[in-house]
Amino acid sequence: MPADHPILPPVRLLPDAELAREALAAPLFARAVRLARWAGPETRVIAGGELVDEQLPAAAEQLGLGDEFSEGDGEAYASEAWRVAVDTGLLDVEYPDQRDESAEEGDEAGDEEERTGRVTPGEQLALVTSGAPQDILSLWLDALDVAFADATVPVLDDLAAAIDDDGEIDFDALDWDPEEEAEFLEGVLGNLYLLTVAEGGGADSPVPLPVLAASMIIPDDMGEPTDDILEQVSEAMMRLDEQFRVLEPIGLVSYVPVDEALMAEDADPADTPDPESPVGDDDVSRYGMVRLTPLGLYGIRSRMLEAGVAAPVVGELAGKDAHALLDGVARFPEAAARAETEQWLAGRAPLDAVRELLSAARGRDTGAPLRRLQCQQALSLVGAEAQAAVREVLDDAELGGLARVWLAELGAGDVPPPPESMIFWLAVDTIAAQLDAEGEPDELQELVEGLVGQHSGFFEAAWRVDHPATADVLEAMGRLHRDRGVSKDARKAAFKARSRGGS
Repeated sequence: MPADHPILPPVRLLPDAELAREALAAPLFARAVRLARWAGPETRVIAGGELVDEQLPAAAEQLGLGDEFSEGDGEAYASEAWRVAVDTGLLDVEYPDQRDESAEEGDEAGDEEERTGRVTPGEQLALVTSGAPQDILSLWLDALDVAFADATVPVLDDLAAAIDDDGEIDFDALDWDPEEEAEFLEGVLGNLYLLTVAEGGGADSPVPLPVLAASMIIPDDMGEPTDDILEQVSEAMMRLDEQFRVLEPIGLVSYVPVDEALMAEDADPADTPDPESPVGDDDVSRYGMVRLTPLGLYGIRSRMLEAGVAAPVVGELAGKDAHALLDGVARFPEAAARAETEQWLAGRAPLDAVRELLSAARGRDTGAPLRRLQCQQALSLVGAEAQAAVREVLDDAELGGLARVWLAELGAGDVPPPPESMIFWLAVDTIAAQLDAEGEPDELQELVEGLVGQHSGFFEAAWRVDHPATADVLEAMGRLHRDRGVSKDARKAAFKARSRGGS
């Protein structure tokens, strides 16, 4: 695909109202809301807005984490939810100047007040019940930022190993670069997004963790991965396993963790499966499976847009003209192109829509063949009520061929046979469109060999076709045809077409 084409296919997103409901149901966000409503005048925080340790058990109990989790885990989850509540503005933290009070109540009380603060309901809390879907989603994106930051900090074992004799964390020994860690996780989520939308724009199929890790580690031009590379993939998998466990409660992903048996101390990193090797579904799932949720697709797309990445969404072209539609869907996967076109057609009367499509398909510019191919795909979604508009272009040199194809597929009668010049023009136009869309795939090779086999003297007629891409198409046919004699004839025809000056 040429470099100037968009890299990301369009994503299909749920309506904002459904996404907002998913956001409110995300466990971590729901806990943050509950704690924001629970906090009162007696609730105390320390520097940074952290809830004081003495109140963590009550917070965990409020969240119902006492029975489901061990005491330490419940308090850890409560602390995490509290940070989300503070960092998203569900709670406001105040650190009042208590110097006057301390003079009256004694230095001890003053010292205590100096190091603690009070919380009050934040302005954002009211949006949870009264805000529009976009307000809820904006709050959730802020919560996602908190979860993302938590996912990029070192794991507890690494932190414990980096504590020096004075009880302080030795960051040099930790070997942790927060920017590098965040960039890696952003890249992983970007690849997961791309793998998801490439399958049609929805959030349906999980991705094996080895595949996702390999997408970040193994160079595109590497053949068989080395043992060193596979060990790096294994290390990345273990880190991603920790990170996806952190990101799942915010609703970003649905995650099946790595089998704990594979994480045992005696597990050999070389046992990591080769991402290119076929393995059974049960084997793959042991190494972790992850997929972006519909809310996760929304979240990652929002982060991409904020970073300046073009991330189209299905439906963006529905209000634009036919020229924009045909140019836009030219780079979409088939399912996304169909969905986009269906939305565009839904807002227009069939006859008017078809006339607009056919008009936009005309042209001799380099993008015109692909527009005509997309026009033909769009016409396949329109019923017999559009016949009158299609018959209007039967004598058009550029559109008459595709009009006859559509009418024939419809089973319409009284379709005049195309003149020979139109047959060859349509053949050149179709191959030019396929070359622009997909390069030179095997399917195009079959098309080329089929055309040459059906028409004796094909190249003698083809080089005379008055199409801007005639010479380029004939050169491509020479490369694609497996018969050396035919390839030679194609190159000669391309030379004639260029000499004629018509291409």
